[in-house]
Amino acid sequence: MAGRSSAPAPAPVSGDPLIGDLRRAGLLPLLVLHYLSADPRYGNQLMELIAGLTGGAVAVNPNTMYPLLRQLEAQGLAEGAWEHPERRSKRFYTITDAGRAEYERLRAEIAPRLDRIAVSIDAIRSEVVARG
Repeated sequence: MAGRSSAPAPAPVSGDPLIGDLRRAGLLPLLVLHYLSADPRYGNQLMELIAGLTGGAVAVNPNTMYPLLRQLEAQGLAEGAWEHPERRSKRFYTITDAGRAEYERLRAEIAPRLDRIAVSIDAIRSEVVARG
């Protein structure tokens, strides 16, 4: 047929390729453990903190956050307790000793990726802004 290409359609591209790589590397567990290392937190609070930190570049929805918190709890990296045990209200999570060790491991693993991304962004910004 005229006008039709037999080439396959391109695969959908993620809207956040740099962040996508970091997500796969454990960015969300790192951020959650980071915030839990400072204070007990609940799920919505963690989502707001992460969105605020990243200017919305890393948007975490409840369908991602709550399974992650349950996973961290099942792995012994965090402990959850209801604010009011007699009724299901906010569930606050705290980091465990194992969670602190995992937090340090993730920090060491992800830090070089963050550095590479920062260098790349700075180079792109300098090139475009300086020559724009």
